[in-house]
Amino acid sequence: MIYDWDDKPELNITPLVDVMLVLLAILMVIAPNIIFEEKIQLPQGSTTQQISKIPPVHITIDKDKNVKINKDNYLLNAFMDNFLLYSAKLDKKATVLISADKSLDYGVVMSVLAAVKQAGFSEVSLATNG
Repeated sequence: MIYDWDDKPELNITPLVDVMLVLLAILMVIAPNIIFEEKIQLPQGSTTQQISKIPPVHITIDKDKNVKINKDNYLLNAFMDNFLLYSAKLDKKATVLISADKSLDYGVVMSVLAAVKQAGFSEVSLATNG
């Protein structure tokens, strides 16, 4: 037998591609139906302790600079002192929601915000229409 050393063998990868496409099609059909489920045992919680919802504090400032805390009315000039006294009976973890008229000066709203922060409240939100 005489060998021709110049001949280069060619690889036929067509059957390999066909097998891979069939496996890909099978995987695509089966994958959405696979559900991973892990059995875990959750600890038992206590049913005797209930979480109490803290009512929020609503502060409203109208265009005439009258401040209303929940249902009590105050003047803006005396707000800081009055709010410190008013907040003594409130829970400091309560959320404070400040609503102000859009025609008010930025400094007016920031002074109310500073008084709320100085009283010890950490969750303060400014209300908007959007």
